[in-house]
Amino acid sequence: MSGIFDTDTNIPESEDFAAAFEEELDKTFTKKIRKGDRVVGIVASISGNNEVMVDVGAKQTGYITLSELTSDTSKKPSDLVKVGDELELVVIQVNDAEGTVQLSKRRVDEMVGFENILKAQESGEVLEGTVLSVVKGGLVADSNGVHVFIPASQSGLGRGADLNVLLKQPIRFVIIDVNEQRRRAVGSIRQVQKAERDAAKAKFWENAKVGDVYTGEVKSLTSYGAFVDLGGIDGMVHVSELSWARIHQPSDVVEVGDTLEVYIKALNPETGRISLGHRRPEDNPWVKFTNEYAVGDVVDATIVSVTSFGAFARITDGIDGLIHISQLSSERVTNVKDVVNVGDTVTVKITAIDTEKKRISLSMRAVNEEDAAEEAAEADEVVYSDEAPAAEEAPAE
Repeated sequence: MSGIFDTDTNIPESEDFAAAFEEELDKTFTKKIRKGDRVVGIVASISGNNEVMVDVGAKQTGYITLSELTSDTSKKPSDLVKVGDELELVVIQVNDAEGTVQLSKRRVDEMVGFENILKAQESGEVLEGTVLSVVKGGLVADSNGVHVFIPASQSGLGRGADLNVLLKQPIRFVIIDVNEQRRRAVGSIRQVQKAERDAAKAKFWENAKVGDVYTGEVKSLTSYGAFVDLGGIDGMVHVSELSWARIHQPSDVVEVGDTLEVYIKALNPETGRISLGHRRPEDNPWVKFTNEYAVGDVVDATIVSVTSFGAFARITDGIDGLIHISQLSSERVTNVKDVVNVGDTVTVKITAIDTEKKRISLSMRAVNEEDAAEEAAEADEVVYSDEAPAAEEAPAE
């Protein structure tokens, strides 16, 4: 009987044994591994920080170097896989002499990722990624293992802006161009931002109405007002609406980046203009003043400015009154600064309140004259009380 064993002795025939054993061994492996094949492997072990050993169901020992496991040099193999994990891999080198096969997960990720890139371009899907580096002319971002170039003009930043502010940051973008032959893709952050702004604007105009209150960030300042972001759309607060106090320009009270609570004063969908208010009626200093003070009240005030015709004194925040030069003293005054200077605290009497013109007249002279009159009256009373007994001396005979 022929075969690889001698039926009489049951001992292998030496000349056929090696070839026959190899053939039988090969039958135990169903896979024939070739360069370029995509295979599924099971993580068998992790060797330090550099290599992962993988069982791919073949006689060769499969391994993945760190560079073929990921493009992220900050990661270790143990950060990415564990023993028993099933991985989709591509064969990049077969060494039958050494009985090894070099595999790559990164390249499979790139292939799958590039397929997703092509689908995303067709559908307009918004992708997420991380900026890996800043290069000449733009950024390089990673999205599912694929490197996508984002030109500076598509970064969503202003012209001349420092692109490094996006380094290592998560971003959202769409694919605007793909070169399949060179396996390169170009993305745009700006288009995503524009689409989001357009959606926010549409939602705003659909729901906004006069009186609605918003909390927004000051985006820019002009000589006539401040523009506030209401969530994808800007409205303007006129300089006169920024404060109840008299200010010369918006930067006197707000800066870019400040947060303001505003309300809609007027809307014009046709022009896209939104007028905002910031001052609240209950904070109106004039209303507060007229509720608390009246003509005839004597108050302490601070000199805030001096002119040739008098001095302005602050009674409360946002409320100044004029002390005319004739009301500074009972004596003739030719130079206001001979009597008061900015920063002085003086006692004044409110002599007039013009509600229509919102003007207040004050007088130091009236206070001084009243004080003098009171002193004179007190003196008279003292004199009268001293002389009274004399008037009652000896009764008439």
